[in-house]
This record gives sequence, structure tokens and C-alpha cells, in this order.
Amino acid sequence: MFPSATARVVVAFTAIGEMRILLEEMERLPSPPRQWIGTESWVTDPDMLRFGQCAGAIGFGIQRSVIPGLRDFLLDLSPQKVSNSPLLIEFWEGAFGCRLGKDVGVEEKVCDGSEDIQQLQTPYTDTSQLRITNMVYKAVYAIAHAIHSIVCEEREISTVNCDKNLNVKPTQVLERLRSVNFSRNGYQVSFDANGDPVATYELVNWQIGESGKMKFVTVGLYDASLPLDQRFDMEREITWVKNSTQVPVSVCSESCPPGTRKAIQKGKPVCCYDCIQCAEGEISNKTDSSDCLICPEEYWPNAERDRCILKPVEFLSFHEVLGIILTACSVGGACLAIATATVFYRHRTSAIVRANNSELSFLLLFSLTLCFLCSLTFIGRPSEWSCMLRHTAFGITFVLCISCVLGKTIVVLMAFRATLPGSNAMKWFGPPQQRLTVVSFTFVQALICTLWLVQSPPFPIKNLTTYKEKIILECDVGSAIGFWAVLGYIGLLSLLCFVLAFLARKLPDNFNEAKFITFSMLIFCAVWITFIPAYVSSPGKFTVAVEIFAIITSSFGLFFLLFVPKCFIILFRPEKNTKKHLMEKTSNDIRY
Repeated sequence: MFPSATARVVVAFTAIGEMRILLEEMERLPSPPRQWIGTESWVTDPDMLRFGQCAGAIGFGIQRSVIPGLRDFLLDLSPQKVSNSPLLIEFWEGAFGCRLGKDVGVEEKVCDGSEDIQQLQTPYTDTSQLRITNMVYKAVYAIAHAIHSIVCEEREISTVNCDKNLNVKPTQVLERLRSVNFSRNGYQVSFDANGDPVATYELVNWQIGESGKMKFVTVGLYDASLPLDQRFDMEREITWVKNSTQVPVSVCSESCPPGTRKAIQKGKPVCCYDCIQCAEGEISNKTDSSDCLICPEEYWPNAERDRCILKPVEFLSFHEVLGIILTACSVGGACLAIATATVFYRHRTSAIVRANNSELSFLLLFSLTLCFLCSLTFIGRPSEWSCMLRHTAFGITFVLCISCVLGKTIVVLMAFRATLPGSNAMKWFGPPQQRLTVVSFTFVQALICTLWLVQSPPFPIKNLTTYKEKIILECDVGSAIGFWAVLGYIGLLSLLCFVLAFLARKLPDNFNEAKFITFSMLIFCAVWITFIPAYVSSPGKFTVAVEIFAIITSSFGLFFLLFVPKCFIILFRPEKNTKKHLMEKTSNDIRY
């Protein structure tokens, strides 16, 4: 035994003599309690129960049995019977501490016949733990059955007369032993083709009884004659070292559970290690794993990191709160635009509608409706058609919208020049020219979108890099040149419209529409300038949300500044919706 050893479980595969010497030496030099696992040679020997340091020992032993009549036979001794056998004399004198016979020393006690073997408490009188004796007992009966089958061979069943003078040879007995099959004391005795008996063992546990004395307790049974899954039956009421019911361990380190790997401790034996949790994206699905496994690209470890699970898929859905809010804003904006168009149509003959170019106003309301609705194409699971539709629809509808605003701005400038003496500017920018301007600007954007779709259209992708633990479904723009060309063209028209409206902001316009156009384009440009960094830096589905927000915000900016003041006059201030009022306002503006 080494004092520095860390093991607390000792398997003692040794004979009883060596084991007794070892335990006696350990009693002289006390050591930490250890769990002993013994072999049948010593773990079932009653004499070994005196070693209290082995409390909780466990081991397999031969089945014990109570042989009928053996105890009565052993206790049927008297001094007269004992005196006829030197062996029994030695036993008697040792058990009672007296001497039989005449040659007795001065200080020695004489056995006077009062000794009662019935009251004797020694292993001799204890017949409850007969193991080797039981094996001998069954062996004798097996040989007796073999000889009996030879002597009484081919006799009638009812006949008891056997040939006792038959010369029985050892080879005959050996041959008959192979087929012996009988039951004795509740135990079946038989042999297999190799001459081996059926293996039956008891699992013996050393337990401290209520009286404080050590005793053998059978806690399990092994029977090789039973089916494989029923051969070993073990009870759970086992007492281990220190009278504990917890199974002891004899390792330097505990087993590493799934989800971790072993890391050998430097300078220590290989059984000493640390359990390190698997790195991000890795798993281990067995105990004491030396390495962790990397999950496939579309999989991610669960919380315990003992198996790979499919990454959750994320996209801006109609069913989540953000998607519902954006959808409501989009549909609400479209409904407001349609309602405004209805109001304008019902009051199309009124002064304020006619004075603000009703044709361009209706076309602008139509384009704003499309702008609001095109944001819906950005919500939902990306597909090939939705990826192509969302960017092209956005680009074309916004150019249509800005073209209408640009047309209204040019109309304001031309109208002022037409009031100057000798000017015929309005004939060069009448309704046909206004329609042609809107169609031309929109056609250019449609051509850019067509080239984009033909060369390298947008397509759905699985973004596996933004987040390691989930998949982002999004649309790749395909051709970056096509994407930025669409945005750049919208920006160019917006800037042109802003400049023209800014130049016309102080012109004497009815209800000063040039100022509203200036503010609306200022808001529009501000929204889309701030959109670019927000779009680039937003992660996952929030990229799409930022783009939708920009579309809806810029659309509402145009709608509120260009149409809400007019609707307010039409619905709540009808006295101002007259030609006389408009003419007075114009005259006052000119005098100013």
C-alpha cells in the first residue's frame, strides 16, 4: 500500500492467508477508509469479520446452504465420543480451554463433563454460512447418483434390488456424472457438455448489524442458467465504505458528461483531467469524449451542447409584432391615399383641385398607393419572385411618384412665367408634355430594372454569417451596380425636384404648393440619406424593416405635405375653396 495513492477502492484478488497478514499490518498502521472488493477465498470467511476496517466489503461467493441434520450431528458430542478421536480431542480442548485425560499440568483445567457444546458460539456450531461444505455435500451426492445409476442400470422401476457387487470403474462414474441431474436442499445439480456445473454465485456484502457486529448479507445473485438479461439480480440496499449508501469512486477526476471534452492535467496521470465545455458550434454526444465535433453548417448545438439541432430560420414575417405594425402602416397609408383620391374626385370641379393640376394629383395619389403597397413585398419568406418584385416595384413606383412631384414643380415654375407679359411658357409644358415627362422618367427606371433582372437579378439566400446560431433568410441584390443604379436614379430625380421646388418656394403659388413640395422633398431626401448607413449596419431581418420604414416614412411625408392641407380646405374650410378666394390670394402674393 502506498500512502500517496489516491485510490479509495481496492480489489484484493488473493488467498485468505495473505489477506489476513495484509489486514493485520494495516491495523497497526491506520490508513484512510477504503472500499474493498474481494474474491470468494476470503470475502466469505467468517474469521475475517473481525477486521472492522473492511466494513462495506463486497464480493462474489459460492452459494450458502443449510444442510439438514448437520448442526444436530455436529452438536451430538460428548466427552466419551470425543476421547475416541485425537482430532476431536484437540477441538474439544481448544473450544472449552480444558484438558481431557490423565496427563494434566498443575495449572491446567480438567474437563469435568460439564461442558455444553450446545452453548458454544464458534464457527464450528454456525451452520448458516456453509459454502465450501455445501459444495462438498453436493459433490458427494452427485457421485452417489452416478454410482447408483450404474449399479441399478436396466432394472425395473419398481425393483429396489441392485447389483451391489458390480465392479464399478472410475471411468464409468465420470461418464455418468455428465448426465446427473437432481435437486438437493432447493438447489439443482447438473453438468454441461464440458463437465462444468451451472455457475451460481451470491453477491455478499459486509454489513454492521444492529448489535454492532459484522455479518454477511446476500445482496445479489448470479445464475448462469437464466436468460442473459436475467442472470444477475442485485439489490440496491448495499452498504459501502463508511456505512454509506452512495457508490464510491476511485478516480482522479469525475467522468466528463456529454457536452464537454477531457483536457489532460499537465504533470499528472492520464486519469487526471479537466472537463472543458465544447467550444461554440461544437458538441460531444458521449461521456468522457476526448474531442468535440463541429456541427454541420446549418446546424447549431443545443444548450447542453450534446447534439446538433437545425438552426432556427429568421425572416420578417407577417405574424410577428414588427411585421404586423409595418403591414398596418402600409395598408393604412394606401387607404388614406385612396380616400384622398375619392375626396379629390368628388370635388374635382372645385377651385382648389382644378388649380393644383388634378391630373398630376390623381396620378401622384395612385403612385403613392403603389409605394405604400410595394412595402408588403418585403414582408414574408423570401422567394425568387418576391426578391425580384420587391426591388423593381419599389424602384419604379417611387420614380413614378417623384416624376409626378417633379412635373407639379415644373408646372408651378411655368405657371409663374406664364403670368409675365409676352410669355407663352405654358404652351410648352401643357398636359401632353406633363404626361410625357412622367412616362419618360419612369421608362428610364423601368429600363434600368429590366437590365438588372436580365443580367443578375436578386435571389433568396441563407445568411449564415451574421448570426452563428440562426439562419437569416434574405434577398441578395444580385448585381450591386443594378441595385445602386436604381437608388441613385431615385436620388437624382429627388435632388432635381428639391432644387426646382426650392427655387420656386417664394413664387406666388395658390396655397404656396412649392413650399410644401420643398419640405416634402427635404423629408424624402433626409429619410433616404439616413437609410443608407442604417441599411448597411442593421442585422438580419431588421435590414428589411429599415428599408420598409424608409419607404413608408417617405411616402407619408409626401402625402401629408402635398395633400392633407388641400383636404383640410376642401372638407373643413369650403369658403376658401372658391375661385374668388384663390384670385385674391394670388393678387396679394404678387403685390407682396
